[in-house]
Amino acid sequence: MRLYRMVFSSITFLFLFLPPVLLLYWLSGKGARNSILLAASLFFYSWGEGIYLLLMLASITINYCGGLLIAAGPTPAARRLYLVSSVLLNLSLLGFFKYANFITDNVNLLLSFAGLPAIDLVPVRLPIGISFFTFQALSYIIDVYRQKVSPQRHVVSLALYISLFPQLIAGPIVRYNDIADEIKNRSTTLDDLTEGIQRFLTGLGKKVLLANPLAVIADKVFLLPESELTTPLAWLGAFCYTLQVYFDFSGYSDMAIGLGRMFGFHFLENFNYPYISKSVREFWRRWHISLSTWFRDYLYIPLGGSKQGPARTCINLLIVFVLCGFWH
Repeated sequence: MRLYRMVFSSITFLFLFLPPVLLLYWLSGKGARNSILLAASLFFYSWGEGIYLLLMLASITINYCGGLLIAAGPTPAARRLYLVSSVLLNLSLLGFFKYANFITDNVNLLLSFAGLPAIDLVPVRLPIGISFFTFQALSYIIDVYRQKVSPQRHVVSLALYISLFPQLIAGPIVRYNDIADEIKNRSTTLDDLTEGIQRFLTGLGKKVLLANPLAVIADKVFLLPESELTTPLAWLGAFCYTLQVYFDFSGYSDMAIGLGRMFGFHFLENFNYPYISKSVREFWRRWHISLSTWFRDYLYIPLGGSKQGPARTCINLLIVFVLCGFWH
């Protein structure tokens, strides 16, 4: 029997999980803190995902071995082979769990037109956080290939990076290069703890006091039959939904940044007042910053960016947005 997911705003997380983890972390010596955080992160993931903890462990194994193989490759061709193999393994895990049901449904539709028996597939449930920890893992192995970071030879450290619970549910996507030094050696101060708590409470307020009530209004409007939906109500529903999505997502990002700070990590910002943007381009840069910059640095720029003429720029942008849509 699978337990419910331990979201940051739940009573279980706020009163039964976070306090003992914080206390144990702060009372322990520096040498044990990574192990404590790793154990807490794996427990956090297994609480709601059960057997899917094996998927997390598989991702850790793939990328730990992949990083070492890429760094030790005797030739550029060998290093590229190890990189491509690692990327394909990561994307295969992500693609299967995100699209197995979708692909099966559409194939069965075609089979029904042809009078052929349908494929019988047990519904595949999407594991929590798989999109985030997969993209984090990809950034690690790609940066190892680019020689921007050294391969992590301590499996506990890499496992902690991939499974770290503060950003596991809804991001931000944290790049290995940004916290590699803090994984190895960080000093957690009382200022970090107090500022982390303040940031966490800000995000919790966004989620519980703003996003949740706005969601109630939006859901009620969207459930109205067409005959009862007036223009003002339609605008009210759209307005509430727009704010609900922002406060929910940015609230979780605030909580993640605050939690990371409590444990000595400094995650980058993920939202920058996106609704004051004056253009779609500016909105893209302000909304879910960790994702947009990930696609920029690991896909758009390697494709050529905007340096190969207007036509190629449009193609590159189209590829980025299509793949971004698949990620979502």
